[in-house]
Amino acid sequence: MPDMSSFREAVTAWAAGGPSDPPRRLAARLPVRAVVLLEGPSDAAAVDALAASRGRDLAADGVCVLPMGGAMSVGRFTQLLGPPGLGLRLTGLCDERERPYYARAFERAGAAQQEFFVCAADLEDELIRALGVTRVEELVRAEGDLRALRTFQHQPAQQGRTPQRQLRRFLGTKKGRKIQYGRVLAKALDPDHVPAPLDGLLASLRTS
Repeated sequence: MPDMSSFREAVTAWAAGGPSDPPRRLAARLPVRAVVLLEGPSDAAAVDALAASRGRDLAADGVCVLPMGGAMSVGRFTQLLGPPGLGLRLTGLCDERERPYYARAFERAGAAQQEFFVCAADLEDELIRALGVTRVEELVRAEGDLRALRTFQHQPAQQGRTPQRQLRRFLGTKKGRKIQYGRVLAKALDPDHVPAPLDGLLASLRTS
């Protein structure tokens, strides 16, 4: 039975030079109405976790949350999935430094009127600022990583950095940690203090 993960895998293979028929067939069968273009799996984990905390099943709503394996791939995916390709609605979430790539890719695909959302630095920074350092450290403790965090904070390279910057760097020091904490931090957000880019993204994906 095809599901949104099948479509995501088919699109990823298509972007790498594979056939276009499988994603076209799956898009029609599921059906898919929108695609959220994200840099990587940690962003996808956060978006999925926040949606679930709001009682939403994005896949059931016809929304594909798609990590591209790097923001530089956005031009390829907008061509395949936007007006030149499958004609799906496009949106996304990116870091401030990636804004020009997204803007250029959306414009070239004829989707300039479709909105994407920009984090001030990156998504991890947005989540840490929204939760606060104390709450993030509580979550790190609950995940069993507090000792590793304290060891990291005592490294010479971390001296002089704010606790927020240290936490942000810590999340990227071990494979899989950013994905883990993308999910954990997003689930812990107070409904009234969700970072604006994430909140805007979820709001834009409401069905009519």
